[in-house]
Formats: sequence, C-alpha cells, structure tokens
Amino acid sequence: MLWKNVRHLLFMMDAEAAHHLALAVLKLSSNMPGYAGGFKCCAKKLWGVHFLNPLGLAAGFDKNGECLFAWQRLGFGFVEVGTVTALPQAGNPKPRLFRLPKDGALLNRLGFNNQGADQVAHNLEKQKRNQNLVIPIGINIGKSKVAPLEEAAQDYLKSFRALADLSDYMVINVSSPNTPGLRNLQETDALKNLLHVLCSENQKRQTPKPLLVKLAPDLHIEDAIKCTQVAVDFNLAGLVISNTTIARDNLTDKIPEGPGGISGKPLFEKSTCMLKDLHAAFKNKLNFIGVGGVTDAETAKAKLENGADLLQAYTGFIYQGPFFVKKVLRNLR
Repeated sequence: MLWKNVRHLLFMMDAEAAHHLALAVLKLSSNMPGYAGGFKCCAKKLWGVHFLNPLGLAAGFDKNGECLFAWQRLGFGFVEVGTVTALPQAGNPKPRLFRLPKDGALLNRLGFNNQGADQVAHNLEKQKRNQNLVIPIGINIGKSKVAPLEEAAQDYLKSFRALADLSDYMVINVSSPNTPGLRNLQETDALKNLLHVLCSENQKRQTPKPLLVKLAPDLHIEDAIKCTQVAVDFNLAGLVISNTTIARDNLTDKIPEGPGGISGKPLFEKSTCMLKDLHAAFKNKLNFIGVGGVTDAETAKAKLENGADLLQAYTGFIYQGPFFVKKVLRNLR
C-alpha cells in the first residue's frame, strides 16, 4: 500500500522530474552506512565474473553511476551504468521522457544526458572503494553528440580508457535512436572500424575486459546476423538484445509527437524474437543479455529460454517499484 501511494504521487509528476527525485532518494540510500545487502538466487559466473543473480538494472537509469549500493540493496544482481559519453552533455530538449501507462511502457528521447566519462569515473571510484559492494558493474558507452561519425571510434576510445578499469564488463552502444546517426554504426564496415579500435586497446590491458555490443531491435534479422558475425570475428564476449524500438505498433496510449524509443511491455516480443534468432545462429559463440519487457517471472523465463544468459530491466522496475527484483527472482526460482 505504501508503494502504491508513493507511485501515485510520482506518476502525478512529470516523468523526468520523478526520475530525478527517485535518483536523489536512491543516492541518499546508497550513501547510508551499513550492510548493503546482495540477493543471491540462481547465481552464475560469466567471463570470470560472479553474478549473485541474473537480473540486472539496464543502462539508462543510473547514467552517472551514483547509486550502486541502492541497487544492491534492492536486489539487482548487477548494474549497467550509462550510457556515458566522452564529453559531458545535457541531452535533447525537454520534455523528453513520457509514460505510457496503458501500455506499461516509456517513450524516451533523452539523448545520452550524462556528466561525461571523467566525472562518472570519479563517481564510481568513490563507491568502489567500499568492499561491501559485491555486485558486478557494467559500463555502457556511447558517442558524444558533437563527435562526427567519422571520429566516433576515437570518441568511444576516450570513454573506454577513462572507465574500463572501473568495470566488470563494457557495453558498446551503437543502437540508441536518440543520437543522430548513431545507429549507422551498426553497418558492417563502421562496426568493424569501431571494434578494431576498441578491441586493440582492450588487448593492451593486462586483463582485457569483456566487451559486448548493444543492438537495436529494429534491425532486419539479416543485418543483425551480420553485426553478430562481426562481434564473433572480434572475439567479443556477447551482445545486449536489445535497445528501445522506434516502432509504434499496437500502442493504446496517445503517443507524444516526435522521435524517441519505446521500452517496456511493447518491446518484449520484438526483442525476444531477435534474441531467439541470434542465439540460434550463434549458440556457444557469444553470451547474451536479454532486455526489453522483463516485467515478471514469466517474461524473465521466456528470455532465458530463448537464449539469454543474463537479464536486465528498467521500465518494469519503474512501474512496479522497490520490490520488483526480489518478486521476479523468487517466482523465477
């Protein structure tokens, strides 16, 4: 009942204002002393990294990596920080985040608003000094809006160098619909060039980081297979399937005019079908993180049955609140 009342108040606010208020509370909780928890259920090990449970927080919520202990207390098995860009940026003009409650969805056109790689590194360093932090941290990096596409690889490289030491795995985001031209980096030659630069840097490290690529669900399956083959050729650890969709099919709520990506329940079928197809084509060659429409144990199970090794949620957590993770995992177990 308490959460229902809090949710009602939050949903009366502008979506982005409510998001910032929630982050402020989570940041306060994250800075509180005491044991930060850690919920063990269906634990697994990937890439030499121990995951207490397979359900993580997707990139986009804690863009600046300020609330790690709060996510651990809420039961998440891992957190993906970001998307982080080399340069600080304000993102797209407001309003840019909208709820679609009848559809259990969000529409966002935030545009990688974040504090920049150097400041995010500082935020993470401060929290990771505490040995009570036991969940793995992934870091999702994207292209700065001001960087031309032909200079994208060097822009990503700056973020990678600033953040890799603080991560357990790194995700290369080439699929957000909210940065002009970014999805062009999913074209084979562009993706090869980007991965060549980042993988070359990664191999110079004493212990290379697991690298993953996050793809758009709107790719034709033939193009998605080409991207995945490039990932295999560069010996990447896996793929994140998928980002938000630009499709507007079968939505009940009135859709705000303008661009943006849809997340939540309407994304589930499209992202899961893509996951299934890519897993079938590349089984045992890559690991997959399944994200898009994970709202309960049934949808979580469906992702796992269709090839996901790990799961992520974002919109489901926003709609269902602080008990979401443990409820999903207990029912899944």
